[in-house]
Amino acid sequence: MADDTTAPQFNVGLDPLTPVLTRSWLSPRSWRRDSYEQLGGYGALRTAITAQPEQLVELMKSSGLRGRGGAGFPTGLKWSFLPPLGAKPRYLVVNGDESEPGTYKDRLLMERDPHQLIEGVLIACYAVGCSQAFLYVRGEMAHAQERIAAALNEAYAAGYVGKNILGSDFSVDIVLHWGAGAYIVGEEPALIESLEGNRGMPRLKPPFFPAAKGLYLQPTIVNNVETLANLPWILSNGGAAFAALGAENSKGTRMFAVSGHVRNPGVYEVEFGVTTFRDLLYAPVYGGGIRNGNELKAFIPGGASAPWLYPEHLDTPLEAGVIGKMGTMLGSGAIVVFDETTDMVKACLRLVRFFARESCGKCTPCREGTSWLEKILERILDGHGRPEDLDLLLDVCDNISVGMNWPPKQTTICPLGQSATTPVASAIMRFQDEFEAYLGGPAEITVEVKGPAFVGPYVAPEVTSVD
Repeated sequence: MADDTTAPQFNVGLDPLTPVLTRSWLSPRSWRRDSYEQLGGYGALRTAITAQPEQLVELMKSSGLRGRGGAGFPTGLKWSFLPPLGAKPRYLVVNGDESEPGTYKDRLLMERDPHQLIEGVLIACYAVGCSQAFLYVRGEMAHAQERIAAALNEAYAAGYVGKNILGSDFSVDIVLHWGAGAYIVGEEPALIESLEGNRGMPRLKPPFFPAAKGLYLQPTIVNNVETLANLPWILSNGGAAFAALGAENSKGTRMFAVSGHVRNPGVYEVEFGVTTFRDLLYAPVYGGGIRNGNELKAFIPGGASAPWLYPEHLDTPLEAGVIGKMGTMLGSGAIVVFDETTDMVKACLRLVRFFARESCGKCTPCREGTSWLEKILERILDGHGRPEDLDLLLDVCDNISVGMNWPPKQTTICPLGQSATTPVASAIMRFQDEFEAYLGGPAEITVEVKGPAFVGPYVAPEVTSVD
């Protein structure tokens, strides 16, 4: 452990409870309508319905808000993909099926401030011309479901939801749908399949892009819970104020769920693109450092699907573009920390087993590949592994995700199969010695791995000034 003279300096820009998404979390009964209204709740909705819908779309574009579900696509641009208004109905689907291991930020947003989400849903519906919204909440989130159901009843009773909202011509119904706990329905087309009453399985894109052929084959916008929860603040404070927070390509604030071997696991809202991993994991107001005074060994920066990062990456800002160049992603906002006591072979198996169990079985590379990865890893841990098994593991990964590049090459309809290869490649390329300890000797690897996060630390290009 470093002494006071050598302790790292933290670049914490915002308090842990910032005024964007978590502003009401410390208020008594923050999930109730009266508490939300005392803080100005539903004022943004009143403003929104006095504007033209296209003005709101442009406001979202100017704010720089990107989707917070993992893909990071610009929200305003996504809304503009809808075809012109006509006879066909439009739908808004809220993706509250938070299922990535280590991710629980959306659950807390729904539990602690459901009215913020509801107001965001209403603003989005007005902006894109929807009269029907579906709020899809993960099956295991019983408390969040109860909080949202109670909040919806309050919103209907107050005239915020339903017919002629606030005396206007704007009408919206919001349907709360409880999922059944499948990881795959976090993927947009699979979620839509589930919402229609079918088995949650991915659809081919094209032709099934939600904006063109979504729910019931009608134009549909799918937005994440955190994405929509930002809308009331943006309407109240302006797109420029939101864009002033964060980095050039990562505007606003963002929620991160920090778990694993840290002193203070939890959900933290930080300034996006400015805060570093070191800030988030070690600053006293956030993670507070590694538990029991241990050293950091590795961390997953964006949910189980993301290639791992290591101590040399701690000073990297939480900025999507920078992380992408390193060969990984911020993804769902789940940061899982491994300390020096972690058996990385066992950690690898736990993650691979999750993906193998959650595969829908539709695509052969994913269905067969994830099962083989699980079986080989189990064999190694049971003491029956062979030196050639490391090469075999990477060969299976290469068949699922050719070349193990980043971003991964798509060999399946959805990215689940490719996600299962990331813990295998990360663990083997960085901690080969731990695998060899189980194998009883050195192992030769011949399969080429190309993803930058797998093969070595990212080195930022040297910047030269131009007079």
